[in-house]
Amino acid sequence: MADDVITLLHRQHETIRTLFAEVETAVGDERKDAWHRLVRLLSVHETAEEEIVHPAIARVSGGEPIVEARVAEERRAKELLSTMHDMGPEAEGFDTLLVQLRDDVLAHADHEEQAEFPLLRKVHDQERLERMARAVEAAEAIAPTRPHPGVESPIANLALGPLVAVVDKARDAIRKVLG
Repeated sequence: MADDVITLLHRQHETIRTLFAEVETAVGDERKDAWHRLVRLLSVHETAEEEIVHPAIARVSGGEPIVEARVAEERRAKELLSTMHDMGPEAEGFDTLLVQLRDDVLAHADHEEQAEFPLLRKVHDQERLERMARAVEAAEAIAPTRPHPGVESPIANLALGPLVAVVDKARDAIRKVLG
């Protein structure tokens, strides 16, 4: 059986938890690499949720306030992530912000798992949840790989996301070549 969207996102949440631990304990180039992998995963993960998961929840009776709360959490995390991305993992004060980001992101993941995922499971059959997983994977493939605060709506993601993603992926390629 193919992954459904809930299984896929749960697995990504576990990877995010692991990457936070790697960034916290690694040093030098290993820390930079773990940080860049974390930034990329958080960026594409949240974009896909904003395009696929949140709209599905918003259409459910009582779902709108749940989505509004998750989007507000995402906006705050993107702003902090953007600041941290600009400063880099070697900067003074980074570790303090990393703890704040970790706590915010993991609380956000817990909120999704407790509020959104059960609602998705309740209102959608397995086939629909599997199609949503494929849609999330497709959205992640074209999503920006860096945080872009203020781009949290599905419309903004669809309008600006592909253009921003091209720029982000070019930067990723350059960073990879330069080491």
